[in-house]
This record gives sequence, structure tokens and C-alpha cells, in this order.
Amino acid sequence: MGRKVRYHKTMPREDENPRASPLLRMICTMRDSIRFATHRDQELVDITARVRLLVERSGIRDGLVHVYAQGATAAIMIQENWDESVQEDVITFLAKQIPKGIWRHDRQDGNGDAHIKAGLVGPGETLPLMEGKLGLSTWQNIFFCEFDGPRSQRNVVVTIIADL
Repeated sequence: MGRKVRYHKTMPREDENPRASPLLRMICTMRDSIRFATHRDQELVDITARVRLLVERSGIRDGLVHVYAQGATAAIMIQENWDESVQEDVITFLAKQIPKGIWRHDRQDGNGDAHIKAGLVGPGETLPLMEGKLGLSTWQNIFFCEFDGPRSQRNVVVTIIADL
């Protein structure tokens, strides 16, 4: 993983005291990647534990965590973590609404449905980071949505931004 921690100075706002402590005008960010393989044509892969590990390693306690799926046929979704049938239902629903084999792009590489699904679900999610913990409820986890698998390598970028 390519861990990067950056400290950026921000410019004071007009209504802010320009003599305020420079530390108060610093933003700490960390960016890292999660890499993994997917095993099915379409699946939701729970990446919550991996994101939590990056949060822990960052040392950042409060702020925002942004999770971004790289790839035009993948997405990120916050979804129920207790019953796997929910994730299966998501795949089934999307397959019924956006079937394979009827899209113009299918003439090129046969994955027009994957592009539409990824675009509708969206490539990223932003979560609050509170006292070192992700702001997920008891029944929520972070899922990588594979819509064009299996793939030997998928990449998710995690950016953690501290409140200072």
C-alpha cells in the first residue's frame, strides 16, 4: 500500500483572524489504496475491515473518510452487513433493471450493463470519522460493487481528511 500523509496549509478566510495559529489552518490528509481480486461476474465485496485498518494506521481521530472505486465498471455502496441476501438482492435488482446484452456498448466489449450500474450506484462514498471510528451504524458496512468481474486486481482509494 502506498501510504501518503500530507499536511496542507490553507489560506485564511476573510472573516478569520489572519494571526490565528498556523496549526489551526493546517489540514492533515492520508491517502492509501486497497487492492484485491474479485471472483464473480457481479458481486458486493465487504471492504469495511480494510478501510478501518487504514483509519487506524492514519492516526486521524476525527474528520472524513472518502472511499473511491477506480474503474468504470465498479462502485462503492454502504449497505446492510448482517444478512448476505441483501447484497444478493442488490445484484438481482440491478440485473433485472439493467440486463446484459441490449446496450450499444455491448458491441465493443460486452459490458454495457456494468458501466450503467457503476454509474448509477456511484464510484465513492464519504463517511464521518468520529473518535477514530467510522460513522457507520450497527448494520452498515462498506461494499465494493463488482459489475464486470471476475478481475485479478481492483483498486480502491481511501482518503482520510482530519478535522483540526
